[in-house]
Amino acid sequence: MTFSPTPLTSSDEWTDVRLIHALEEVVERELNRHLGVAKDWMPHEYVPWSEGRNFDGPLGGEPWAPDQSKVTDIGRTALVVNLLTEDNLPSYHHEIATIFGREGAWGNWVHRWTAEEGRHGIVLRDYLLTTRAVDPVQLENFRMAHMSEGFESDNAHSMLHSVAYVAFQELATRISHRNTGRESGDPVCDRLLARIATDENLHMVFYRNLLKAAFELAPDQAMRAVRDVVVNFRMPGHGIPGFERAAARMAIGGIYNLRIHHDEVLQPVLRFFRALDVGGLGAEGLKAQEELGRFLDGLDSEASLFDERLAARQARLAARGKA
Repeated sequence: MTFSPTPLTSSDEWTDVRLIHALEEVVERELNRHLGVAKDWMPHEYVPWSEGRNFDGPLGGEPWAPDQSKVTDIGRTALVVNLLTEDNLPSYHHEIATIFGREGAWGNWVHRWTAEEGRHGIVLRDYLLTTRAVDPVQLENFRMAHMSEGFESDNAHSMLHSVAYVAFQELATRISHRNTGRESGDPVCDRLLARIATDENLHMVFYRNLLKAAFELAPDQAMRAVRDVVVNFRMPGHGIPGFERAAARMAIGGIYNLRIHHDEVLQPVLRFFRALDVGGLGAEGLKAQEELGRFLDGLDSEASLFDERLAARQARLAARGKA
């Protein structure tokens, strides 16, 4: 069957239940497309096991020390944030399974997505411990603290808000992983994170295409959801202990900052469905569209200010190095 959207006369008629049923065919189509292009890969093949050795403890191995790994300081910070974010997969699964359901194409996607995401946490932890890139005790303490808090989505109140959020978040995660690999100082880590980033990109494409279909069905509701998500966006790992300090270091290190968020995450997704130009909107949709545009302008200005401050900081550091 071919998906033929039939917008309702009033956006208020589109409940979550109706939207989930109306988009079922799109989900099935996108799931089949995803399965056709996604390539299975083995996490164990990306880990340099020959570098591993016992830690101190019951096996009487060697205590961890920062100089045992070739990973850079900024790479270590970002890797811990990325892994701890992946660690909360049980909570993420619960959230999307509750919102999207466990039956039909939606359920098939939820389980497939969870299985693919599970690889990321497995391979990241194996790499970090095998190469002694991070303090294993601190990492485990962080994991326990973070997972004990769980995860509660900012967008659980609305299926459209949830779809809009993951469309942006999957791309943000892909970029964070990819930039972490480049800044890690270890070619093995770079290759591993490039593999993970490929998965995240495919996940982004799934949700992005689903969101585009939602715009065809319920343009006003979709526009409001996008506005709300963009204005209030925060990464799923925001509850990680010390996240604000780590995020600041990652911003300065060029892994993820305002400029990257504006140029490489928000703009590509918004351009895909022409969010600032899409027609057929009612009064509420137009209002949301205008507010979205104003927010993006302000964010761009903030990013430019950040760029200037970062350039000045780098110049000062360079001058000190020459002195």
